[in-house]
Amino acid sequence: MSSQISKLTTGLLAATCLTACAAGQPENAPTPIEISDRSAADEIIYFVMPDRFENGDTSNDQGGLDGDRLQHGYDPTARGFYHGGDLAGLTQQLDYIQGLGATAIWLTPIFQNQAVQGGPGQESSAYHGYWITDFTRPDAHLGSRDEFRTFVQAAHARGMRVYMDIITNHTADVFAYRECHDPDSPLYIDPQGQCPYRRIGDYPWTTQGGPDGAPINEGFVGDDPVNQTAANYARLTDPNWAYTPYLPDGAPVRTPDWLNDATLYHNRGESFWFGESELYGDFSGLDDLNTEHPRVLDGMIDIYKDWITEFRVDGFRIDTAKHVQPEFWVRFSDEIMDHARSEGIEHFHMFGEVYEFDAGQLARYISEAGLPAYLDFAFQGTARGFVVDGEPGDTFQDLFRIDAVLEGGFATASTLPTFLGNHDMGRMAGFLRETHPDMSDAEMFARLRLANALMFFSRGTPTIYYGDEQGFVSDGGDQLAREDMFASTTDEYNDNNLVGTDASTADRNFDREHPLYQAIASMAELRQTHRTLRRGEQIVRHADNEDSLLVMSRVDYETGEEYVIAYNGETAAQTIRVEVDGRAGVWESLAGVCPMAGNASGTLALDIPALDYVVCRTGFAD
Repeated sequence: MSSQISKLTTGLLAATCLTACAAGQPENAPTPIEISDRSAADEIIYFVMPDRFENGDTSNDQGGLDGDRLQHGYDPTARGFYHGGDLAGLTQQLDYIQGLGATAIWLTPIFQNQAVQGGPGQESSAYHGYWITDFTRPDAHLGSRDEFRTFVQAAHARGMRVYMDIITNHTADVFAYRECHDPDSPLYIDPQGQCPYRRIGDYPWTTQGGPDGAPINEGFVGDDPVNQTAANYARLTDPNWAYTPYLPDGAPVRTPDWLNDATLYHNRGESFWFGESELYGDFSGLDDLNTEHPRVLDGMIDIYKDWITEFRVDGFRIDTAKHVQPEFWVRFSDEIMDHARSEGIEHFHMFGEVYEFDAGQLARYISEAGLPAYLDFAFQGTARGFVVDGEPGDTFQDLFRIDAVLEGGFATASTLPTFLGNHDMGRMAGFLRETHPDMSDAEMFARLRLANALMFFSRGTPTIYYGDEQGFVSDGGDQLAREDMFASTTDEYNDNNLVGTDASTADRNFDREHPLYQAIASMAELRQTHRTLRRGEQIVRHADNEDSLLVMSRVDYETGEEYVIAYNGETAAQTIRVEVDGRAGVWESLAGVCPMAGNASGTLALDIPALDYVVCRTGFAD
């Protein structure tokens, strides 16, 4: 560790950890609340990509496939190929994950994938898990059904929950289109490898080959919600309404078998990410399922019921929820949640991925689509603005006001997974370095620590992206933000300057003494120890309209507790007096330094160091 970081962290951790720093050691971690008694709001989620975490079994590195990397997909020197991490490795590192304070683990999809996709010179592998060919078993690169069962049971034995990442929107890229991909076809139009999206208005379900083609699928009346019946879709028998799908030589067979029926896909070409193409277009070449079709809805419900029954998982993160009609989610959510409860998993939870930063647009996926929760991209964008871009504190007040429109209001908002970065967009450390390339490591550490405090002590369920606790700094999003925790041989990762350490990704990075690991562990213990920091009513006490300054209370009026949390994103210390409950008594410092007593007028004076936060606690009597 550099001396600069060491000096900084000695002071910061001494001021904020107090006795909580013991949480950095797994053997001293607080005992989790009984798994069946916890609300989703009580969780701390660790989000991990198994292929990049720990290689517990080298015998499965090539997934049982022969040939070179374009056949088996394994090449740990290349960022776009399998690197060898697996379910066995993840099970071996549960102590490390729990020592950080996590109570739940969310894995990227583990299903069997098409190992390699992409045209000549553009190939990459399915290490990420989103190119599924078989929805009924784990990918052979990651392990077996028994190894997944072992992982789930080992997590449950520790009181930790397991969230699977699931997909209903698409499969691997299996079908091709005669018009785009088959030069020998009389339909070929040489679109230079692209299949432009074809709108329903120009290419109706009942027309073949464009507006002047011969009619097909006669009697089909469209896919409006009222028409999504088995009787109507029984008339949709010819898949050639916009393009002509076919199976190229060597194309894999999908499982379950119904996934091989071309009439169950949209077959309209590439999405351009707005308008109807968001729902009907192929997602970066992946075969887009016709999720309006009752057969697809029934099939997906059956697939994921089986995983609940067989493995007793605790919840689902739902990929690409934005690209599926809300009617699908209403029934899917109801049936999956009912099935989990029938299996005795009363705490089962689901949250959708809606890549959208507008909190009002996100709220639709609860009120209209019936999802229990969604990944809170709006929080991520607001936290990034506060920590990276110096945006004022009132941006958080704007965000939190939207909570009132959610079904369930604040209680629902408390179950939204909040996060700072992920495998698609990149890491908060990467955003900092991109925006401030000359920022010192000490300031980078302080800002990352502040960002985590925003996530841990405001409403929502904190979600840690693996490697953030080791100071990983992505060079960008997607493949550039999917570094190895085990010793990496990927040059594009190994030249990164990590935060808070002299190590690089060429080293194993399971360091429980890393200052970010320690800082996050201390926050996790505070949150786990003090129920009001998880579930207490949230009141914004001050949201500055100029400075990056935010003060809020978490209050439980039944127990008579108030916690004041103040965040300072400025490079100078801030002094402020804020309103608190007038019954407040003596204040206790949980992080930083708090005054011993409030003020008879019902206020509290706070001194907040630069790029830091404080947490103060008091009790009050009726």
